[in-house]
Amino acid sequence: MSEQREMKGRNPWHRPLTVVGAVISVIAIVTLVTVFVLQNKTVHQKYKFGIVLDAGSSHTAVYIYHWPAEKENNTGRVMQVDTCKVNGPGISSYASDPRRAGESLKACMQKAQRVVPSSQQRETPLILGATAGMRLINKENVSASDEVFRAVEAALQKFPFSFKGARILSGQEEGAFGWVTVNYLDDRLNQGQETMGALDLGGASTQISFISNGYDGSESPDNSVTFRLYGNDYTLYTHSFLCYGKDQVLRLALAGRTQTGSGSVSDPCFHLGYSEVRNYSDLYASPCVSERRPAGSATQFIHSGTGDFLQCQEAVKRVFDHTQCNYSRCSFNGVFQPQLNGSFGAFSAYYFVMNFLNLTNTSVPLAVAQEQLAHYCSTPWSDLVQRFPKTKIKYLAEYCFSGTYILTLLTQGYNFTAESYGDIKFIKKIKDSDAGWTLGYMLNLTNMIPAEAPDTLPLPYGGYVSLMIVMTLLLTITLALAVFIRRPRCSKHPQII
Repeated sequence: MSEQREMKGRNPWHRPLTVVGAVISVIAIVTLVTVFVLQNKTVHQKYKFGIVLDAGSSHTAVYIYHWPAEKENNTGRVMQVDTCKVNGPGISSYASDPRRAGESLKACMQKAQRVVPSSQQRETPLILGATAGMRLINKENVSASDEVFRAVEAALQKFPFSFKGARILSGQEEGAFGWVTVNYLDDRLNQGQETMGALDLGGASTQISFISNGYDGSESPDNSVTFRLYGNDYTLYTHSFLCYGKDQVLRLALAGRTQTGSGSVSDPCFHLGYSEVRNYSDLYASPCVSERRPAGSATQFIHSGTGDFLQCQEAVKRVFDHTQCNYSRCSFNGVFQPQLNGSFGAFSAYYFVMNFLNLTNTSVPLAVAQEQLAHYCSTPWSDLVQRFPKTKIKYLAEYCFSGTYILTLLTQGYNFTAESYGDIKFIKKIKDSDAGWTLGYMLNLTNMIPAEAPDTLPLPYGGYVSLMIVMTLLLTITLALAVFIRRPRCSKHPQII
């Protein structure tokens, strides 16, 4: 009995300190394992795909996106994986032969089939959005617009994707989705940063969208869009000017110079030595200028250039109407526009024109940019043709006008000053994705932008490291105590043999 009592006294598990140490050790081990697994869990990455067709006035482009499948409505980043430019003009150009509008999409859609894994094609949303070109056709001839869409839908439904329809975007939608795209790609939405305004320029329309300090949308509700994105509320000002894309404004400017119906027109927006025979019927075919055709005009006219930037700028200014404004402030044509503030991203034709002219660097003062453009416009046509032999003649001939229009639109139209001009950044892509409305449109239709803030890791990195260190030290100390307690003690009594 005395021997059993002695063994019981020596058993460390009967000591309170040992029991407490064991409990602490278990807690520390469980905590370490749990936190490590949650913080560092890895899942085999699978992706979902989406396809958006941008049916613009001058061409159609196909954009293919993907995002992590397990984070569809959480923190998954939607990114562009491929794009394809459709050969030929925009679908609005096929109003007289709608069947060709659908056929023109075939090559790019076949490319999309090669990009999207066959096992995921049935669940991949396919969307077509048409912009200002089809707005003009719809305005002029609804039945022709419907025929084009029927042909396009029939062609797209032949491919093994989840077709979600084709429709005309309103100008407000185009501007708002462009704003969403720019700020989403630049991580300004989920981090609660100051947003960037969006400037979009196409062939038939132009859009401006931004958040203005103190603007609540009450003065002009038609130009207001309210979003709740990532837990933040945004009241966005957006407006689209139909007929103010660069191609249609060229028609407006030429219409102003051909009102006499003469057979010869001198144009300061085209280079000295440039000469082209144009048809009056082609110039005035657009709804933007059709009502302005002079009576009794000739069939054709000779369009020749004089290459004078200042005179070109004066001609472009005349396409803006500043004579009336029924609001506290306006941009042009009597359209309300709140105070500009913050940075702006200018994309689409803004970028392509200014990039060709080497004017995308807005750290260059506005006056210097105007001087450089004036020098370019004064370059003889024959010199330009030799310097840029691979550039399409149509584009090369119009860069002087387009550049002048862009600088005039920004300053005389949207009221950017020499100082605020530096807040504009001409962009083509953000993080390998094209800037434009297509990504924002897909995010909206597939509910990919969470209304609330995304989930984060269980612990911030600093907290995770600190917890791991504390738990490791605690476990080490308790194990050291356990070893110390269990260590056999030397007897002070001599052993009896």
